[in-house]
Amino acid sequence: MSRLACWALSNGQLLPFSALSLHPTLLRGVDKLGFVRPTPIQSEAIPRALEGRDVLACAATGSGKTAAFLLPILHQLIDRPRGTSRALVLAPTRELALQIRDDLNGLAQYTGLKAAAVHGGVPMGPQVTAFRRGAEVIIATPGRLLDHFQHGYAALSGLEYLVLDEADRMLDMGFLPDIRRVLRHIPKPKQTFFFSATMPGAIEKLTQEILREPAKIALQIKAAPAEGVVHTAYPVPSSQRGALLVELLRKGHINDALVFTRTKHRADSLTKLLNRNGIYSERIHGNRSQPQRTKALAGFKAGKYRVLVATDIAARGIDVQALGHVVNFDVPAAPEDYIHRVGRTARADATGEAFTLLAPESEADFGRIERSLGLTIPRVLLDGFFYNVTPATPPRERSPVTHAKRETRGKTEAHRKTHARGSAENRGNTTTATRAKSATGQTDERSTEVGGRPRRRRFGKRPR
Repeated sequence: MSRLACWALSNGQLLPFSALSLHPTLLRGVDKLGFVRPTPIQSEAIPRALEGRDVLACAATGSGKTAAFLLPILHQLIDRPRGTSRALVLAPTRELALQIRDDLNGLAQYTGLKAAAVHGGVPMGPQVTAFRRGAEVIIATPGRLLDHFQHGYAALSGLEYLVLDEADRMLDMGFLPDIRRVLRHIPKPKQTFFFSATMPGAIEKLTQEILREPAKIALQIKAAPAEGVVHTAYPVPSSQRGALLVELLRKGHINDALVFTRTKHRADSLTKLLNRNGIYSERIHGNRSQPQRTKALAGFKAGKYRVLVATDIAARGIDVQALGHVVNFDVPAAPEDYIHRVGRTARADATGEAFTLLAPESEADFGRIERSLGLTIPRVLLDGFFYNVTPATPPRERSPVTHAKRETRGKTEAHRKTHARGSAENRGNTTTATRAKSATGQTDERSTEVGGRPRRRRFGKRPR
């Protein structure tokens, strides 16, 4: 069952989708996906959006925000002429753009509406075709979209609907200047949707600039993980985090996991460590090509890999059905990053576990996370794991043969030095004798030799 179907498990007292006045063709797709009732954010946002109002929504990761903005947009596009791009969705990462496209294709499967994902890491040719043919919905990352805006085919002159999804993450990734450039390139939309998990000051200022008397939906006043997440911290020396993760996987404390690291290099080295220990793993980060990232995520979803190691580039772009565990191999620097990481599990009212491998030097950062969440996360030690134990390298014993070789080598060295000293003395004596003979006018057949060796002539060749 898909993630969209999982949303059917939301509060049973909410009205069914049929009560939201959506187009019958859309309701058919909703039913096909297994929706039963909308989530709270969908129940709040969809009616207001259908009234034509701008929407500003702040809700937890995994609460169903994607369908909350897709359904009203699709509803308004169904009866419109095709072949014109009328909706633009901006997303911070390639993975999230692809996820939104897949969700849209599921919801619109009976409508004939087309969507295209526009992002980096892949050739631009198919994206150019999508612009030229007028895919009804363009889902794009800001950087690649600006690349296309340099050409006339990407004018988006028929744009009517704009969505900024995960706006706070785009701010964190430094996309705010790009977003402003995008807004200057497109016509002013008829309706704008602004969705975010948190609402920092810079984002709130941006909403004041681009939204017109929006319907404000704040189901999450303060950023927090889903209620179904169980948090656990494993105190461990930094050098033993890899070994502890291997033990947690071997002993069944973790079945499958999305593991987050701070750096690309650590993601690579941790993946190698896990594979060396027989735990099939793959990694996903900014240095991986888009085909590699897509293949890794698909393999993880299909169960080919037990562990997917990722940097924070994936914190908001990975959606895996029934993901049981998220592991913070590195403690994130900010509480918001922790929230978005652990938001990959316990989605749609499901449950999940968030494990943090807590090194002593990360206690301060972790304390800020606890204070932000209003939680005291329990510390747990793994039974049978040897903490603070570094296997000592046993001293190498010299075998009699080795010892004999060293003695022989020593004697040979001494003999060579003595021989060299004696040779130098002999050469000195011979040279003195030769000089004496020269002084007395005595010569013989050895007069052209020094120390038994032929004397070198200063100029020209030695006579033969």
